[in-house]
Amino acid sequence: MTERFRKIINDPVYGFITIDHPLVLKIIAHPYYQRLRRIHQMAFAHLVYPGAVHTRLHHSLGAYHLMCNALYELKSKGVDITPDEEVAAKIAILLHDVGHGPFSHALENKLISGVHHESISILIMHTLNKELDGQLQLAIDIFTNQYHKPFLHQLISGQLDVDRMDYLTRDSFFTGVSEGVIGYDRIIKMLTVHNGELMVEEKGIYSIEKFLVSRRLMYWQVYLHKTVLGAEKLTVKIIERAKELIARGEKLAASPVLDLFLQQHVPIEQHLDKFCLLDDVDVMAAIKNWVFHSDVILSTLCSCLVQRRLLKVKLQAEPFDPAWVQEQRNRICAQLNISEADCHYFLFSGEAVNTTYDPHEERINILFKDGSVKGISQVDNALIHQALASPVKKYYICYLK
Repeated sequence: MTERFRKIINDPVYGFITIDHPLVLKIIAHPYYQRLRRIHQMAFAHLVYPGAVHTRLHHSLGAYHLMCNALYELKSKGVDITPDEEVAAKIAILLHDVGHGPFSHALENKLISGVHHESISILIMHTLNKELDGQLQLAIDIFTNQYHKPFLHQLISGQLDVDRMDYLTRDSFFTGVSEGVIGYDRIIKMLTVHNGELMVEEKGIYSIEKFLVSRRLMYWQVYLHKTVLGAEKLTVKIIERAKELIARGEKLAASPVLDLFLQQHVPIEQHLDKFCLLDDVDVMAAIKNWVFHSDVILSTLCSCLVQRRLLKVKLQAEPFDPAWVQEQRNRICAQLNISEADCHYFLFSGEAVNTTYDPHEERINILFKDGSVKGISQVDNALIHQALASPVKKYYICYLK
């Protein structure tokens, strides 16, 4: 009789996480996956919340743990999930964010133009699938929603997926923002499957409403906090300036992999192995080097980030007065002795949008005891009604003090 495979990882949020399949361990041990140790889950949120230094690897393992719990609960309710489907769903959630670049969402589409991290995740999954003789095909089918049991995909990607359950729980833990605390364990206990779709039992309605409200609060208090927003946009401006200088033929001190992706139009499919060496360390080391660059725009931007002298950020419900914006523009140009054409590096605006519950996305459905099904926003006395389903938009402006 062969001994059962079992390893445990100690997690500060959930306690012990169990790895009970050798294929799962192979993926966790792979260098492509281990790179996630070197990518911050919340980019520059630690400049506001000093404890928020957890990584994509922490989050990925946490989402895997919740997936294990969810599959166990569904099987205990008689939902048909084969051992192969179980392993595949666990692998799919482990790899759901493997395509994130340095500083996660902050630099999305900036280092690799026009390519979303999910597309890179799928590319990496296909590469690993070849390495592992096709053992990941079912995981890929579930991840891309090509499998005939849609509830497995919905556990990975939907408005009530284990990805969101973990990042809300984990981000609130590491930031200390208690508004993000959700009853993830109760929500998982309330999950069920009806006609192949993931649903929530009637008695779980209030836990779901709390989950959605917590997500809304975390967005405004943490993810779209004005200082976090300002730091992330500042990093984007640094990368934009670096790319502009390189396009002009200037040499910038950077690691070989970062140097490659600062060039124009790098096809990710041909350089996936190089991308899988790229992480926060490359970007931060380069930014520290560029503090001493002769270009006043690049060096000033980098100094602001390294020394945490961030741009001033204002958030408000109405667009900003053009006369006031022009006044700031004139001041900054004079202060730094730069042209108005270059002022956009130190004065820029945009919109921050937060939707609590989008009924046009994958709906959260409630299964009632009589067998009827309603969307969470259609339930009697629903807290998540039309007003909360509408996006909230705020205008922001970032400018040099």
